[in-house]
Amino acid sequence: MRTLAKDVATSKEKKVTIQGWIHKKRLLGGLNFINVRDRTGLTQVLVEKGEEVEKLRGMQIGSVVEITGTVLKDERAPGGAELHDPEITVLVPVTDEPPIEIDKPISHKSEHLDTLFDPELRPLNLRNLQEQKIFKIRASLTRYIRDFLHKQEFIEIDTPKLLAEATEGGAEVFQLDYFGKTATLAQSPQFYKQIMVGVFERVYEIGHSYRAEPSATTRHITELTMLDIEMGFVKDHDEVLDMVGNMTQYALQQVYAEHADDLKSLNAPELKLPADGKIPRFTIAEIHEMYTKATKTDVTDEKDLTPDEERWISEYARKQLGTDLVYAVRFPLVAGKFYHKMDKEDGTVLWGDLLFRGLEIATVPLRENNYETMLAQMKAAGLDVTHDGFKHYLQAFKYGLPQHGGCGFGIDRLVQKTIGLANVKEATLFPRDINRLAP
Repeated sequence: MRTLAKDVATSKEKKVTIQGWIHKKRLLGGLNFINVRDRTGLTQVLVEKGEEVEKLRGMQIGSVVEITGTVLKDERAPGGAELHDPEITVLVPVTDEPPIEIDKPISHKSEHLDTLFDPELRPLNLRNLQEQKIFKIRASLTRYIRDFLHKQEFIEIDTPKLLAEATEGGAEVFQLDYFGKTATLAQSPQFYKQIMVGVFERVYEIGHSYRAEPSATTRHITELTMLDIEMGFVKDHDEVLDMVGNMTQYALQQVYAEHADDLKSLNAPELKLPADGKIPRFTIAEIHEMYTKATKTDVTDEKDLTPDEERWISEYARKQLGTDLVYAVRFPLVAGKFYHKMDKEDGTVLWGDLLFRGLEIATVPLRENNYETMLAQMKAAGLDVTHDGFKHYLQAFKYGLPQHGGCGFGIDRLVQKTIGLANVKEATLFPRDINRLAP
C-alpha cells in the first residue's frame, strides 16, 4: 500500500512504500540523499547500500520511483522523518538533464516573466513547490466560493462559450469559422445567467471568458476565469453588494486560515477585513473629489475610476478604515449598459466595483428587469432588438423576471491580490495574452 509524504512521519519505525518523482538528489559517497515528491509534499530517503545507489546513477530529476524503506525520526528532514534501508524501483527513468532546477527559487520579477512562462520551461517549473502553492491557494479560493454560494442556495450552471456574434457590440472579441458561419468566443455569460434567474432565481458559473484586448498590462489576459453570479427577488442594490462582499470575505478568511504557512512563505500581505463585516462604500463622485483634493490631479470628469484612483482609495481604506476591500458605487449614467438599472433622479447607475488591494476584482450592478424599459434602453444604445442574439434573451423579460442583480468577478485577479503577485498572469497556470498561445 502506498504511503503519501504527509503520512510518513506518523509511521515511525515501520516499513512503508512511497511513490513519486525524484525532486532532489545528493550523492555524497557514504551518505546519499534523495527527496521524493508526491502530491502532498516531500519525503527524504537516505541511500547507503551500493546496489541501491547504483540504481540512481544517471537518473535525473523527474524520474518516477517506488521506494520501500523504514521510517526513522529526523527533525532535519521534510516532515520530521526520513526513510532508511530503501529498496528502490525506477518506474519511469529520466536520463536527460532537465533545463531548470525545480528545487531552486523561481524568479517572478517582471523582467523574468518570459522565462517563467517559456513553453519549454512552464511544464517543469510548475513542479516547484512554491509555484504549486499559488495554485493550491487558487483551488481553495474557488472551493470556498462554491461552498458559500451553495449555502446561499445558488445553482451552478454552465453556459455556451460559442456565440453567433458579439451582440453587445464592440471589437474586442475573438471570431472563428463555425461551419461556414461567423462565431465569437463569449466575453461573459451575461445574457444566459439573467435568463436562468427565471428558472432557478439564484445561479452562478465559474468558467472562461475571452477578451481580445490588445493590451500588455499587469491586469489583463485574453482568456480569463470569471465567477458570474445572478440572484433574483432582491430588495435593492445593497442586497447584491452585501452578498458579493460577504462571499469574498468568507473565501479570504477560510483561505488565510487553511493556507497560513503557504501565504507566509509567499510573502502575502496580512489580511485586513472590516471589523463589523460591512465593506465601506464610496460613490464614484466622492472618490473623484477625495483623490483630486489629495493629489491635485483633477479626475472629476472621468466616468470611471482611473487605475491610480483604485490604488489610492484602496490604500486609504486599508490605512484609515482597516480593510483590504472597498466598494466604488453609483457610476454616472454615461458609464451604464443597457441592462443596468438606472437611477434617473440622481443621474447614476446602480452599479458597484469591488476593489481589493488596489485592483477592481468585481463589477456588481443591479439589472433592469422591466421589459419595456429594457427595449427603450437597448434602442437608445443603438441596438437591434429584433436580432436573434437579443430576441431570445428578451423572452425571459417578456414572460417575467423579478428584480435581480449579480456580478462578474475575476478569479485570476482575486488570486493575484490574495498572494500579492505583481501580475495577473502569475496567478494563471498557462496564461494567454497578445504574445502567448503555448504551452
